[in-house]
Amino acid sequence: MPKTRRLTETALLTALLTISGAIKLPGLIPGTEFQLSAPLAVAVCGVFGFSTYMMAGILSSLIGLILGTQTLLHVGVAMIFRVVVGICVGVFGATWPVLIIAGPIGSSVARITLGNIIGKAAAPLLLAALPGMVYTALAAWPLALLLKRVKAQTERVMQSVQR
Repeated sequence: MPKTRRLTETALLTALLTISGAIKLPGLIPGTEFQLSAPLAVAVCGVFGFSTYMMAGILSSLIGLILGTQTLLHVGVAMIFRVVVGICVGVFGATWPVLIIAGPIGSSVARITLGNIIGKAAAPLLLAALPGMVYTALAAWPLALLLKRVKAQTERVMQSVQR
């Protein structure tokens, strides 16, 4: 892939992750809000691969730090989520069952790690994250299908332009 195209693709994915990360759907119980970037991140990993996914995620976290919408703790939890999702997709492939469970597994590991870091029980953190895990599981595969269509259409257009 040409450098310009890869740069543009990564920048667009970074913008999507950053904007969707700023949008949170409220939960019925305080602390159970759902961040829209989680299923999108899983879909990006499945469609664009681990390296593009990590680069877009890291850049998105840097933007969040610069804008003041994230702290180092947020970024740490997000990085754990990203690595676990990347391992799941890298080891088991980008099939629909993997994309459905990768997000909840990543979120669980991130919450357990967060509990260890702050010295609190992980069970309440996991319980608060359950609605978001369900949303992520339900939305990751449809988002992956959408991103695959967009990527395929882009490649067709690029091939016709190059002719």
